[in-house]
Amino acid sequence: MMRPFFLGLGYASLALGILGIFLPLLPTTPFVLLAVWCFARSNPALADKLYNHPRFGPLLTTWRDQRAIPRHAKIYALATLALSYALILWLAEGRILPVVLAAIMGSVALYIATRPTPRDSADVLLTDAPDR
Repeated sequence: MMRPFFLGLGYASLALGILGIFLPLLPTTPFVLLAVWCFARSNPALADKLYNHPRFGPLLTTWRDQRAIPRHAKIYALATLALSYALILWLAEGRILPVVLAAIMGSVALYIATRPTPRDSADVLLTDAPDR
């Protein structure tokens, strides 16, 4: 019963993620993460396609396995948030919208900044190696 719901939500999320590549204020990553989560519950073959995608696959796999965000992705995300907020400050006429968005965007920025960076495969090998 839930399979068609998750499949539809996965496709809708993926479509929004693809639009986010071209629209500066629409985020890509959360929608792609939601899409792969939905596909894992409705059509694992579609989830595997995203995990094996040359562009998104490594980021999705790192998030799935380590809940980590690579440093370059953090920098890009935080810079985009800052530029978006600067644009809001420049264009907003009222005072309430910038304050509300500062709280929301600041929370998102804090969450991104506090996620760990991925372990290297060398780090994994060293930390998983038995003591001798």
